Amino acid sequence: MKITRIALTAYGFALLIIVLDQLTKAWVLGVPDVASIEQIPVGYVFAEVWPPILRFTFVQNTGVSFGLFGGGEARWMLTIFSVVVSAGLAWWATQSNRRLLITAIGFVMGGALGNVIDRVRFGYVVDFIDFSGTGVFPWVFNIADSAITIGVVLLIIDSLLSEKAAKVGAAPEKS
Repeated sequence: MKITRIALTAYGFALLIIVLDQLTKAWVLGVPDVASIEQIPVGYVFAEVWPPILRFTFVQNTGVSFGLFGGGEARWMLTIFSVVVSAGLAWWATQSNRRLLITAIGFVMGGALGNVIDRVRFGYVVDFIDFSGTGVFPWVFNIADSAITIGVVLLIIDSLLSEKAAKVGAAPEKS
């Protein structure tokens, strides 16, 4: 399998997301002056960024994005699923030549692997970006979750644009 230059771009985006995600989580876990992360209480608010709209709140997410399928029983299933999806995306990147699609693949892959690192290390994903003060968005999330969401939106946009381009480039039907 040949890894193309554009596929390397997807891998670069994934690496960038993983690094940003892990750095922000390390910062979050380092804010409280405690000997170990087990001493940080869930729901601990360590920064009021824009009260009451945005604050940084420590949450242990045992599920997937936005706490779906929480409870911790699915830890290894979610880990394996995320790794398999990321491997599939890595392969897809070698088959693609569209920049928007490559960006989307990199974002989803990086977000999935960023959360995998947490599941393996801690048994849960560290979430901290909290917009619950809006009364509209009650979930707490992280950089990896954001990257997955942005990547999926980009996948949809790419799909719509490539579908439109295919219709424009197709020969008109004869009646």
